[in-house]
Amino acid sequence: MRFTYPARLQRTGVDEIVVSFRDLPECLTSGADEAEALTEAADALEEAIAGRMNRTDIIPAPSPRRAGEHSVSVPADTAVKAALWVALKESGTTRVALAARLGIDERAVRRMLDPRHRSSANRIHEALRALGRDLVVETRAA
Repeated sequence: MRFTYPARLQRTGVDEIVVSFRDLPECLTSGADEAEALTEAADALEEAIAGRMNRTDIIPAPSPRRAGEHSVSVPADTAVKAALWVALKESGTTRVALAARLGIDERAVRRMLDPRHRSSANRIHEALRALGRDLVVETRAA
C-alpha cells in the first residue's frame, strides 16, 4: 500500500487555501498560498494517520487522484509504521503473536507501532516480512 493521498485545494479567501482529503475526512488544514497549504497538508496527513493508529481505527487505502487534486505523501517514518499497522490488522495477527515470531518482547512491537517512537526501518521490514509483506522504498520527482 502506498501512503500518498489525493488532496483537494480550495481557495476560501485572498490569503487562505483549505486542503481536504476525501479518504480522511477528519484531515483539514490550510495555508496562505499553495506551497504553504501543501506543506501543512503533509503535516496534517501525518497526524491523521498517527491518530488512526492510536485509536486503532482503519487506515484507508488512498483513492485514485482525480483531475485537479494534488498527491500528498505521509512522511517515510510514519508510512513504514502505518504499513506495519495495516499488515498486522489485515493478517489478524496479534502483537503478542508477532513478537513471538520475531523472538522479541511484545513491548518492542508496541514501540514499532507507536507513531511517536523512533524505530528502525530495518526492524519494521523484518516485522513486515514475518507477516508475509515486503517493504519497498520508492523515490520520484517532487
